Amino acid sequence: MHWLYLFIAMALLLAASKASGWLVVILVLASLVGFIAWMLGWVSTRISSGARNDTQIISPEDLRRLREQAEARKAAAQSNPGSPGNPGSEPPP
Repeated sequence: MHWLYLFIAMALLLAASKASGWLVVILVLASLVGFIAWMLGWVSTRISSGARNDTQIISPEDLRRLREQAEARKAAAQSNPGSPGNPGSEPPP
């Protein structure tokens, strides 16, 4: 849709080159508005194409499950202080 603004702006600029008097000023200003509308539409499209998909956001259930897994790993690491996976453990002699 934003490409339509570009074509309209170019047509208004072409019409301004063939017009005379105050009509030139009006057509050039309208063309400037068309170019700005095209630019804003283009930027909006670029930003929305790089946005993250809402389906990739973690749901509350997934977040709860991840917290439970982290707590279980922490509890397992605290119950086995000499295990190799524990970052606070010292190597065996």
